Amino acid sequence: MTHDYNRFVTRDRNWHPPAYAPGYKTSVARSPQQALMSLQQPTASELTGPDFRHLRMGRFDNDLLMNFTQGEGLPQGERIIMYGRVVDQFGKPIPHTLVEMWQANAGGRYRHKKDAYLAPLDPNFGGVGRCLTDDQGFYRFRTIRPGPYPWPNDVNSWRPAHIHVSVMGPSISTRLITQMYFEGDPLIPLCPIVHTLKDPDAVETMIGRLDMAQSRPMDCLAYRFDIVVRGELQTYFENQ
Repeated sequence: MTHDYNRFVTRDRNWHPPAYAPGYKTSVARSPQQALMSLQQPTASELTGPDFRHLRMGRFDNDLLMNFTQGEGLPQGERIIMYGRVVDQFGKPIPHTLVEMWQANAGGRYRHKKDAYLAPLDPNFGGVGRCLTDDQGFYRFRTIRPGPYPWPNDVNSWRPAHIHVSVMGPSISTRLITQMYFEGDPLIPLCPIVHTLKDPDAVETMIGRLDMAQSRPMDCLAYRFDIVVRGELQTYFENQ
């Protein structure tokens, strides 16, 4: 079977949540007040960008168990592997693209000056990582499973455990951001942000699946999170 990789697949706008979603309170202030505008055909400078193949990665850039303390201390929490494949809508791998991730620690707190959650910071965990996809589009991180945390959307709102993921496209202007939830988390169907997605299949694209075959015995479980970057099968992205 052959695929026409140049064929354009129109994006289904119903796949994405409305910009104005009162159940997700911060969307009220951030939603546009005027109709969307169609931009002219982008120029070559907007569609071309950095070539990451020659980007020098640090020894522990994709290992969050080690990168904050350079191996001098280990973070608290459940050790996990997060891995997957970045592909286009036809299953063609996207090689040598930059994948970045950030997350809360095992207690549900980010290493950020504006995070006021009472959970303690972990002195051995920074919460950020990066890597390049290989020739087959695979990426891989070693980290700890983040904890859920409360947020002031209503009297008792909690974010499910999640890891934010950024995929850099052919240019900086095409950077895409999503997040991975964990299979079986009972907080997923309770989350007001998740409720903005009307199609259950869109929610499924953001759930990492337990993969015992890639887990390391007596060490850590593995979760697979594949990312589709275009077309009707694409992963739901927050910034689209």
